[in-house]
Amino acid sequence: MKVLFNCLVPFGLAHGGAQIQIEETQRALQGIGVEVEPLRWWDGAQRGDILHHFGRVPANLARLAKAKGMKVVMSDLLTEQGSRPRAQIARQEFARKLLGAFSMAPAAVRSVLESYQLADACLVLTAWEAELLERIYGAPKEKIHVVPNGVETVFLHSQPATRGQWLVCTATITARKRVLELAEAAVAARTPLWIIGKPYDPDESCAKKFLSLAAAHPDVLRFEGPINDRAQLAKIYREARGFVLLSAMESLSLSALEAAACECPLLLGDLPWARTVFGGRASYCPVTASTSAAAEVLKKFYETAPNLPAPPKPLTWPEVAQQIKAIYARL
Repeated sequence: MKVLFNCLVPFGLAHGGAQIQIEETQRALQGIGVEVEPLRWWDGAQRGDILHHFGRVPANLARLAKAKGMKVVMSDLLTEQGSRPRAQIARQEFARKLLGAFSMAPAAVRSVLESYQLADACLVLTAWEAELLERIYGAPKEKIHVVPNGVETVFLHSQPATRGQWLVCTATITARKRVLELAEAAVAARTPLWIIGKPYDPDESCAKKFLSLAAAHPDVLRFEGPINDRAQLAKIYREARGFVLLSAMESLSLSALEAAACECPLLLGDLPWARTVFGGRASYCPVTASTSAAAEVLKKFYETAPNLPAPPKPLTWPEVAQQIKAIYARL
């Protein structure tokens, strides 16, 4: 069995969690004996048994792969869709069913829906995304498989440590992650917060405002950029008072899973993905909260964090790979 990985967003143009997911999945699959290599668009002699596309596979690409006798697996991140209000999702579901019943869907919409029909398997990260695939895109239930992201063993095998005064947030500094809003709430609540990450775009207005705010409040906000040493990051999670991520949109946060692996208490934006994965073993803050309301939630979390239960342990990447390999085999 030979698997070809494909992604239409070049890593060099858009760093983030999707790159980590793809790289770790490939490494883990290779570690359990699955032959995996990137799809080489320039190589007419390349062959494979399965095309595993990360993102929504274009319908024409899926048809071409199937014409070559390949099975098509799609791992689509429903980051934006999964963060929409439930009423909006219900309207989208109704519109799809109505347009489908009268064959009135525009060509672009039909092409999107066709992607989910052509794929032999659709992999999603949470049960919430599985529900969305059925409701919004009409994906056949039997094709949908929930396979979460994994966590590196350096986090799962990290040693307990005495927790300190800093809450920690590991995130790219961009509007979607709401790092600026979190920093403003920390300043208002006088709650020590360590931000680890780098701006997605240094010229983005929220990044500039965050950097200015951090420089003005070094007693509350700690910012030294990203930390690439995974062992050091695991140690930080072990010593943090708690982990905070108030993203406006998220699929399944890798940094939240890493913190959970280190038994760090979690405060997350109150979105379906977070409730689905962590349930009652995390604390939540409304994404729409004002600075003062978010500051109140943050302060309460800071005070109660030492007595909160540890989050559930995530899977390792090899465990994730075993699940994906089983899906490949069934195809």
